[in-house]
Amino acid sequence: MKEKQVKRPGPDHPISIQRNPARIVVSVAGRVVADTRNALTLREAAYSPVQYIPVEDVDFSQLKRTDQATYCPYKGDCTYYSVPAGGKKSVNAVWSYEDPFPSVAQIKGHLAFYPDRVNEIAEQLPT
Repeated sequence: MKEKQVKRPGPDHPISIQRNPARIVVSVAGRVVADTRNALTLREAAYSPVQYIPVEDVDFSQLKRTDQATYCPYKGDCTYYSVPAGGKKSVNAVWSYEDPFPSVAQIKGHLAFYPDRVNEIAEQLPT
């Protein structure tokens, strides 16, 4: 079996993680699936920023773990969840790096949502 390649973020593939001061609310089929004031915003290379939400602020009763698994050479092994209330659109809508590489260790204990697989990821800035 081929060994998985491990890469470190750097000038050619930067990754930054910062606390987001906004309230993030994720909804699917009219239901709030996640609501937090403690999200982390991960910016990676040319990709759109991703909100990572602490597990304690996610309603796991609305998620179903799937067999889907992927690997990122910068972050590690990734697991997935579906949101059954969202139907086919929300299959594998949520992902998590349960044991991320040290360079992105901050995202451990967090989940992220694909914007096109949920109804809304609302970002409400503090007033």
